[in-house]
Amino acid sequence: MNTPIFDFVRSYAEKNTARFHMPGHKGKGFIGCEQFDITEIKGADELFSANGIIAESEKNAASLFGTAKTLYSTEGSSLCIRAMIYLAATESTEKRRKYILAARNVHKAFIYALALCDVDVVWISGKTDSVCSCDITADDVENALKTKEYPPIAVYVTSPDYLGRRLPINEIADVCHKRGTRLLVDNAHGAYLHFLPERSHPMDLGADMCCDSAHKTLPSLTGGAYLHVSTAAPEYYSENAKNAMAFFGSTSPSYLILSSLDLCNRYLSDDFCGKLKIRAEEVERTKEALKENGWSVLPSEPMKITILAPEGKSGTELADLLRNVGFECEYADEEYLVIMISTETDERELFSLVHAIGTNILPLRREKTLNMSPSPMAMTVRNALFSQSETIPVSFAQGKVCASPTVSCPPAIPIAVSGEIIGKEQVAVFRHYGIEKVSVVKEK
Repeated sequence: MNTPIFDFVRSYAEKNTARFHMPGHKGKGFIGCEQFDITEIKGADELFSANGIIAESEKNAASLFGTAKTLYSTEGSSLCIRAMIYLAATESTEKRRKYILAARNVHKAFIYALALCDVDVVWISGKTDSVCSCDITADDVENALKTKEYPPIAVYVTSPDYLGRRLPINEIADVCHKRGTRLLVDNAHGAYLHFLPERSHPMDLGADMCCDSAHKTLPSLTGGAYLHVSTAAPEYYSENAKNAMAFFGSTSPSYLILSSLDLCNRYLSDDFCGKLKIRAEEVERTKEALKENGWSVLPSEPMKITILAPEGKSGTELADLLRNVGFECEYADEEYLVIMISTETDERELFSLVHAIGTNILPLRREKTLNMSPSPMAMTVRNALFSQSETIPVSFAQGKVCASPTVSCPPAIPIAVSGEIIGKEQVAVFRHYGIEKVSVVKEK
C-alpha cells in the first residue's frame, strides 16, 4: 500500500531546503527526528480540510477498516471522542435538553466533551468490580431507553475497557437501531480487532462511530488515533466529521504522527492479519502458563493479560516486582495488573514474563462488586466544570458538588462526575484508589 504522507515528508527532508517556515528547529537535530517534522507547507495538505496526501492516506485507512470514512487524529482518541459527541449533538433536532445514555466507565475526555457541547448524561446501570469496567448488556440498554420520556442523542459505551473486557456490541447496536438511536463506541484499546480471524471491531459489529487509539495497539507514534464512521451511519456523520474534528483540534498537527499513521497502513496491509493470529495464539498460551503457575488470569481481549492479584499482594506490588527485573506493565492498582501486547512483542518476551512473575503460592482473591452507583446531579456537567472550584481533602468531600473529575491517567476514568453530589460511596471509592484530594464547586 502506498504511503503518500511519509513519502512527501521524506522527499522534502532529502532536498535540504532552507526552511524559512515553522517549526523553529528548522529540521536540525536535537532529538534526531526534526528533519521529518514539518508544518503545512505547499503540498503537505491540511489535516482538517484534506484534499491531497492526507486525504489519500485516510482513504487507504478507510479501505483497510471497511468504513465509510476514517479520519486521522494526532491528539489521540480524546479528540475523536469530542468530535463524536459534537456530531451526535448537532445531528439531533431535539428541542429539549439533549442527553446521552452511557455506561459509567467513560474516559474523562467524554465528560469534557459533554461540557463543551452542553449535553447531559444518563448512566446505564451495570455491574462492576473496578472503576475501569461497567458490564452492561443489550437488555440494560433497552431497559434504559424504555424508561426515558424522549430519546437520547446516542448511546455511548467503552469496549474493550482498560481491563480488556468487551461488551456485546452487536447486540447493543441492534437495540440502539431498533429504538432509532445511534451507538458510539470508545474503542481506544481495540484498533487491531478488525484484523483478527473473527473480526470484532465496533465497525464490524454495528456501531455508528468509534474511536481507535492507533498508538495503543498498533505501531503508531503516541497521539495517533482514528475516528471511524460506519458505512451504515447517517451521511451527516461522514459529511461533517472533518468540521467536528476541526472544531476541537489543533491547527498544528504533528506530521511525525501523521507519517506514522500513514506507514501503519502499509504495516496493516502487509500480512498483519497473519502476524496478529500468531501473536494472539502465543498470548493465549502465555495466559494458560500463568494459570498453571497459580495466577488468576481474567478473560479479556486477545492482546491483554489481566491478572487478579492474590490475597496478600496488590497489583501494584506485582508491577513493582516485574519492574525490578526489567518489565514495565501498562496499569496496576490494588486488585489488578494489566499487561498489553502487540504484534511487536516477541515470543521470547512473553516466555520471559512467565518466568519473571514466577509461581503464585498465595490464596486466590475473589472479585468483589464495587459500588459505582451515580449520585444525584446538582448541576449540569457544563455548569459544574465552568464554575469556580477548590481542591479539598476527600474526608471533607461528602455532600459537595464535584467540579473537575479527579482521576489519574491511566485509567483516566472519573469516580465522581462533574455536577454530581459526592456521596459516601464515592468517598469510599476515592480512598480505595488512594485519591486524597478532589475538586469541588466552590460554595458562595
